[in-house]
Amino acid sequence: MAAPGFEPGRQSELLVRLNRLIERCLRNSKCIDTESLCVVAGEKVWQIRLDLHLLNHDGNIIDAASIAGIVALCHFRRPDVSVQGEEVTVYAPEERDPVPLSIHHMPICVSFAFFQQGTYLLVDPSEREECVMDGLLVIAMNKHREICTIQSSGGVMLVKDQVLRCSKITAVKVAEITELIQKALENDQKVRKEGGKFGFAESIPNQKITAFKMESAAVDTNNVEEQAEEIITKADPPSEVCAKPILHTPGTAQIGEGIENSWGELEESEREEAAEEEAESEAAAFECQKMETEDTSMMGETKKDEPIVLSDSEEEEVVVLEPQVLPRKTRAQTNLKQENTSKKTFNKRRKKKRPAP
Repeated sequence: MAAPGFEPGRQSELLVRLNRLIERCLRNSKCIDTESLCVVAGEKVWQIRLDLHLLNHDGNIIDAASIAGIVALCHFRRPDVSVQGEEVTVYAPEERDPVPLSIHHMPICVSFAFFQQGTYLLVDPSEREECVMDGLLVIAMNKHREICTIQSSGGVMLVKDQVLRCSKITAVKVAEITELIQKALENDQKVRKEGGKFGFAESIPNQKITAFKMESAAVDTNNVEEQAEEIITKADPPSEVCAKPILHTPGTAQIGEGIENSWGELEESEREEAAEEEAESEAAAFECQKMETEDTSMMGETKKDEPIVLSDSEEEEVVVLEPQVLPRKTRAQTNLKQENTSKKTFNKRRKKKRPAP
């Protein structure tokens, strides 16, 4: 559902690469204190699983996923636990306040797109820019200027100066993003202590997807007519429209608002051809009609003597199909053939009767 390019039920190469990159950025950088997740040494530990759901993919999914992942880990609270001997007690949120995870640093990814073999550099590419880029460089860094991971993809060979320049840009972007994350977390904690709701929790009762809420503004409808008259007076007058079209060649015209429609005007030769076609079609239709009347008259002659039976029954009528009566033309042809054969036989007989000289 995030984008039409993803197939349902199957991970694409982008998602596989993203999964590996986020794993190196968060787990391999050791941003979480794993020792604090231990409950009983060698027996029981807390397991943290991070699931990212993509709502709308419009480019640079790596940076958005890294920011969402580290913010989720910072905002997450696990239940409090107490150990007495071999007994482990897990307290509900109503009994004890949940405990946050101990996070050492916040690694954030910054993506750079290269065009024309590294000539042009672009930060935070969009989806269309990702489709035409030559290569991609991803640098994960924290606010202490420590590089957590770096990955280059594509067929672009980067120079050392380009990598250093990208690292400097990354340090500035990471510092800005980290400050925004910390402010958002502080505001959320402050509102929760006061008993209110903040962020996404605030949008749930309002049935809104976004966390930002805009107040409804009142609209003044007292002087609507006066304002409309002022707008009409200040507007430009309508442009003049030609009343008659200009025909450059016969058979063409201009059609538009205020112009007459002259389509269908034909030349003299075309008119003569159209008249001839109409005359031929009328003649053919007349001949067909004449043939139909002759066939119907013959059928009527054959069926004059047959009685007509009328039935009042509600059952379906039974139709008897009879062989067709041959038309007059075929009968005339057969008669001519018979006459020709009879003449030939008569001539042969006469030749036989003549005495030899």
